Amino acid sequence: MNELYPLKFHPIVKEAIWGGNQLKRLLNKDTGNIKKAAESWEISGVMGDVSVVLNGPLQGNNLQELIEVYMGDLVGDAVYDKFGIEFPLLIKFIDANDILSIQVHPNDELSKKRHKAFGKTEMWYVLEAEKDSFLISGFNKEINKGIYLDHFNHKKLPEILNYEKVSRGDVFYIPAGRIHAIGPGILLAEIQQTSDVTYRIYDWDRVDKNGNGRELHTELALEAIDFSHVDNYKTSYKANTNKISLLVSCPYFTTNILSFDKIIDKDYVKTESFVIYMCMEGAFSLHYNSGILEINKGETILLPASLNEFRLDPSEKTILLEISKP
Repeated sequence: MNELYPLKFHPIVKEAIWGGNQLKRLLNKDTGNIKKAAESWEISGVMGDVSVVLNGPLQGNNLQELIEVYMGDLVGDAVYDKFGIEFPLLIKFIDANDILSIQVHPNDELSKKRHKAFGKTEMWYVLEAEKDSFLISGFNKEINKGIYLDHFNHKKLPEILNYEKVSRGDVFYIPAGRIHAIGPGILLAEIQQTSDVTYRIYDWDRVDKNGNGRELHTELALEAIDFSHVDNYKTSYKANTNKISLLVSCPYFTTNILSFDKIIDKDYVKTESFVIYMCMEGAFSLHYNSGILEINKGETILLPASLNEFRLDPSEKTILLEISKP
């Protein structure tokens, strides 16, 4: 059995009508013949889209096969005990060249009841945002089901949505139940529970060449929506140079940010989970017990739970997202 090491995977590129070309242009993704590349699934355990290893002796094996063989050594004992061979997170880059549909995701309880699947809580980290770009997160005031349906039925739903201007480095936490949409001109990283359950609420009256709109999930969404209002939908944080800073901590994932320009030694003995690095800016070499791996902007790596100590050596100022299971 091969010794575990930091793993890169083949990105799974998805096309959508709202996609663009920034995955290729800014993150160096191989988008092939896809004209509107919308998503790059960096690490996925979703059935039918399970990630395949790109580097080293385990090249060609998929993530599920690896968990089956290495179990807790790869994902951590507690993670393996709870999820088995299903990888619990889905890691993506998303390029929105047009506004996405307004949607909502069910929580674990509702998703289990309806789809025998996990719910979807997620977060976004904005890599690039054009001037005046925006996204939608939640409602702009306290509402209830009656107010929502009145606006929905009279095609006035956009009037009660909360619009947020977006800049590079902004973070948004989207718990299951929160209505949301990514606006045009935004490239972001998305960390989410492994789930592909999405309820589309409103698609801005778009139609295809045959005059047909995309399917909406009006009734399904109604039970899933959280109608409450929060004061601040944007996550505030302070990124300290050469020190780890917390972005989001929830039951499903913990995400930190590391902005560094000198060698950093990392020790994950107490983490008891796999760790994922997403490189937002710059480039660095990762030194581990039996080798060195070069990582560039736009690349994502999975660090097995059994590998505890790493040295990060940046070639320029580098920004990483560090993701693990709490």
